[in-house]
Amino acid sequence: MARPHVLAMVLAGGEGKRLMPLTADRAKPAVPFGGMYRLIDFVLSNLANAGYLKIVVLTQYKSHSLDRHVSRTWRMSTLLGNYVTPVPAQQRLGPRWFAGSADAILQNLNLIEDERPDHVIVFGADHIYRMDPRQMVDQHIQSGAGVTIAAIRQPLSLADQFGVIETGPDGVSVSAFREKPKDAVGLPDAPDQVYASMGNYVFDTEVLVDVVKEDAADLSSKHDVGGNIIPKLVKAGRAQVYDFADNQVPGSADRDRGYWRDVGTLDAFYEAHMDLISIHPVFNLYNHEWPIYTGHDPLPPAKFVFNEEGRRGYAVDSMVSPGVILAGGVAERSILSPRVHVDAGATVQDSVLMDCVRVGRGAVVRGAIIDKNVVIPDGARIGVDEDYDRQHFTVTASGVRVLGKNQVVPG
Repeated sequence: MARPHVLAMVLAGGEGKRLMPLTADRAKPAVPFGGMYRLIDFVLSNLANAGYLKIVVLTQYKSHSLDRHVSRTWRMSTLLGNYVTPVPAQQRLGPRWFAGSADAILQNLNLIEDERPDHVIVFGADHIYRMDPRQMVDQHIQSGAGVTIAAIRQPLSLADQFGVIETGPDGVSVSAFREKPKDAVGLPDAPDQVYASMGNYVFDTEVLVDVVKEDAADLSSKHDVGGNIIPKLVKAGRAQVYDFADNQVPGSADRDRGYWRDVGTLDAFYEAHMDLISIHPVFNLYNHEWPIYTGHDPLPPAKFVFNEEGRRGYAVDSMVSPGVILAGGVAERSILSPRVHVDAGATVQDSVLMDCVRVGRGAVVRGAIIDKNVVIPDGARIGVDEDYDRQHFTVTASGVRVLGKNQVVPG
């Protein structure tokens, strides 16, 4: 039987204010992650691995690096009619930006009209996870629902941190969709758990087009998919939930099956990186049956040089990218992105170093996120003196030090 005709829309217009200073010069989906990737690579890889190869990426804020990454990296076969293309705010409905995620879809209905799909996948662009969306689409088609909402099980005690999906007695139909409720009710089969929305949806095309047009006429609406569109369809009895725990991704092990992280804050972003580097990682980048794709510069292999006391280049419990040189420096429990250089006697611990960071001789970096092109001077100490760090850098609630792109570090 022929597969249904599906168009994927990736919502990539978020400002990512809670990730400042990492988003000072780029859109949130363009933020580097895991040494080699951008956040958007995860959702695009899930769609591509599933064979959904007609993808539009709706962009808005500070989108240049995101547009460039998508255009350079995500090039499909035009012979077969496939594409991944960034689409900025076209202002087809007047001289205005997107007023919300539903308005972003409204302003790009021409893309749906041109493609004429049976179903539209609407996924977010800034979560870390593996998912086979074909299984969600199959459930959606079989159910006859107008929209299917992907959900991940979370403890009932954390319900006030999520958009919570409440189900009917069948455990599948959605009876309510509430933002951060204080009085959430547990699931029928697990009273101590709730369904938290993942921000991923599958719509029947006609249902999506009708509901975003209806929402556009509502002057009280914030024109948000999760906040406005989904509640409308829930009220109409057209919504169903998809349990992410049922999703089976080829190559996944029990340890990383069902992994999903919203990296919307600096602490969550840091913790997701730390998930990568254990011996048996909670999220396994080394699943070759469901790869995460990205663009690669033509860089040489990583190099570890010098083997003298006080001048020994090595890395342990770490991920080291191409082009990295550990020239007598040490990396422990850290992620080093391409072209990082760690000089003699320097120590990097529990940290994330992005492209082209240079750590000077004898410097110490602990518990930090260092963005691109930052130079840590010889002898500098980051993550050692909290009072000093708070005067010069961003320090999160859990104590992670964060330096923005090109930030100058006092010598």
